[in-house]
Formats: sequence, C-alpha cells, structure tokens
Amino acid sequence: QVQLVESGGGLVQAGGSLRLSCAASGRTFVRYAMGWFRQAPGKEREFVATITWSGHIAYFADSVKGRFTVSRDNAKNTVYLQMNSLKSEDTAVYYCAAGNGPGLRANEYDYWGQGTQVTVSS
Repeated sequence: QVQLVESGGGLVQAGGSLRLSCAASGRTFVRYAMGWFRQAPGKEREFVATITWSGHIAYFADSVKGRFTVSRDNAKNTVYLQMNSLKSEDTAVYYCAAGNGPGLRANEYDYWGQGTQVTVSS
C-alpha cells in the first residue's frame, strides 16, 4: 500500500514556474514508477509525465515537453514535477500516481494522491 500527498500548487503568472512535490508513504516506493496527471474543469484526466523507479527514464506529454521535468529522490520517497514557462492552459488539478509502469494511461496506476491545484493567470 502506498499513500501519496501532493504539494506545491498555487497561483502563478504565465511564464512563471512551480515545482510540485509528491511524498509517498511506505517502504515500497522505490518499486513503483511514478506518474503525473492533470485534470482541468470539464475535461478528462490527462497524462503529463512519468518516471521509472530508477529515475533514469522519463516520458512527457507533447504539450509539456521542453517545459516540464520530472525527478525523484528515492531516499526521501518523493517525486517532483518542475514546471517552467507555464501557460494558462496548464491550469488544472495535478495528481501524482504510483504504478508498475511507466505508463501513459491513468488505468495503469494503482495509487493516487488527492491532487493539488495549479492556476496560471494570463
């Protein structure tokens, strides 16, 4: 069992940056690939990024490539999403998830956090 808690969301102007964190409980964190997803009002949850258990391989949605990076610190049971050059269309609730992955689909993840709101003002 893994419990996930996101933090770091907030209000930022377009062009700004935010770093989201996802803290995991449980000693099995290192076994899981970690993903980030987001859901905007009235839209389906969409894939943002994922990183393997080792942190050596990561994948990104086309919409965030070159602007977002993902990393993890297994000693701290934490995964990060660094978001730069933010746009208004990045506004959403951001969720982290743990799974056997690295997968691009939400149904490939077994555990989810409660989400953190990111709002980008234009």
